[in-house]
Amino acid sequence: MQIKGISAYVIKRLPRYYRFLGDLSAAGIKRISSGELAKRMGLTASQIRQDLNCFGGFGQQGYGYNTDILREEIGNILGINNTKKIIVIGMGNLGKAITQHVNFNDKGFSLIGLFDEKESLVGNIVRNIPIRNTNQLDEFCKENHPDAAVLCIPKEAVYPIAEHLIRLGVKGFLNFSHYDLALNFEGIAVENIHFGDDLMKLSYKIKNLDK
Repeated sequence: MQIKGISAYVIKRLPRYYRFLGDLSAAGIKRISSGELAKRMGLTASQIRQDLNCFGGFGQQGYGYNTDILREEIGNILGINNTKKIIVIGMGNLGKAITQHVNFNDKGFSLIGLFDEKESLVGNIVRNIPIRNTNQLDEFCKENHPDAAVLCIPKEAVYPIAEHLIRLGVKGFLNFSHYDLALNFEGIAVENIHFGDDLMKLSYKIKNLDK
């Protein structure tokens, strides 16, 4: 579905809807009202209706939402059902943890390649995938056409490798470095993940709990 012109805040909430609806479906709950869903998610019913109406609504007055159908529709909006190829670059502690514990398949991606420049890591197998040297990226990308890359590399390495990957056809990045990649490239999908920023936000919330 077309999401051009949709608020970034709406898009940000879609994965939460998808996750909560999955939990409801697993619990055997097949129907839910916007009010009941709002209570579970800490939102308002009007917010949920406004968000979903951006894509057609999906609810029935007097019935609410079919949890399975709504989850499938949100999955279609997010592109989860259209599997994209993804690689991980940087197989240190963070890259290895992400590779081992993130279920890429459930999120619309197929993990096809792992890369690092350290020879001590090259050849190791993680999730049945061998770690390749980053000097093999050109050949690998030309043969396998990855759509996206997870970057778990030092800040100073992010820009040059992202620029190179874009030339090789990569369209999106999940960036765990401390470099705001989205500032440099237009027409490329980027999610910058900053654990430090989130920790500071958590610190602020704790500081102000009693105010």
